[in-house]
Amino acid sequence: MTANNCNTYLIDGPIRILIDPGHIDLFGHVRRGLEEIGITLEDIGLIIGTHGHPDHIEAVQLFKDTPALIALHMKEWQFIQSMDDTIKAAIGVNADAFTPDILLKEGDMTIQHLDFKVLHTPGHSPGSICLYWPDQKLLFTGDLVFMQGIGRTDLPGGTESLLKESIKRLDALDIEWLLPGHGDIIGDGMEIKQNLSQLNQLWFR
Repeated sequence: MTANNCNTYLIDGPIRILIDPGHIDLFGHVRRGLEEIGITLEDIGLIIGTHGHPDHIEAVQLFKDTPALIALHMKEWQFIQSMDDTIKAAIGVNADAFTPDILLKEGDMTIQHLDFKVLHTPGHSPGSICLYWPDQKLLFTGDLVFMQGIGRTDLPGGTESLLKESIKRLDALDIEWLLPGHGDIIGDGMEIKQNLSQLNQLWFR
């Protein structure tokens, strides 16, 4: 909480998936965490970015010479390309440093017998996604919603009306674990429903 970095998640399955590796200069704690369970960067098969802000995907540059594939929503990649000059001024690299191997879109996605649903949830950014894992009743929300908070919309590409519509989509999902891009995990279905209800009342009355 003392640095502008995101939560990074590992799915240790038939393919190892890393979600939102974070800032490049703050990646040390992720690397150490992986090493503690015997995983190197070369063991990661896929990196999924919930969106293209540097605090979520800047560290993909560390995987340039590894087998890992990079996945972003197609609209987010278009947005990143449109922000090339801004990105270069902010962090000193061109948008090409984040070129995805896989362009995601709304719908079902199966990766080596793991079944997910990609939800296009714009508002925080044009190509933000949530990743839903039905078998585990688990939702990675990126910066759409947090415990007692929602994603900001005052950055380039942010739209409050779209954020509202995206949040309302979550009501239809059976969620037992909500894993946000920042802050605490919520591991109780009823608490998740209460959190979403409170957010709707507070922000979208």
